[in-house]
Amino acid sequence: MPNADFNQQIREAIEAFVEELSALVRTAALQSVTEVFGSSGAGGRRGRGGAVGGSSRRAKGEKRSPQALTQLVGRLHSEIKAKPGLRMEQIANALGSSTKDLALPAKKLLAEKKIKTKGERRATKYFPA
Repeated sequence: MPNADFNQQIREAIEAFVEELSALVRTAALQSVTEVFGSSGAGGRRGRGGAVGGSSRRAKGEKRSPQALTQLVGRLHSEIKAKPGLRMEQIANALGSSTKDLALPAKKLLAEKKIKTKGERRATKYFPA
């Protein structure tokens, strides 16, 4: 059947096109990643998890050192005193950290009555005591 041969040629042409398109997409993605991270694949890291207490430097489940935790508590307290009324997301952005990393330091400051809060959940605002 001549029709079956024609359909086979169409399928082969479509498969070749899809393979070529996939290769181009992979090349473009690799080029974008190389531009962002550099050719070595290291450095130029973007995102959060600052130098002190950042989750990027700890293995999963690993505790922070007491010194790092104390330093982060101090930085958080200073930020709240300098800019009262901010939400935790705003404070985390200012400190270059994540809200998850600041949860324990915030609890410590609240327990020590060095800070107070107003609001609930994500609308919670932090103030010096």
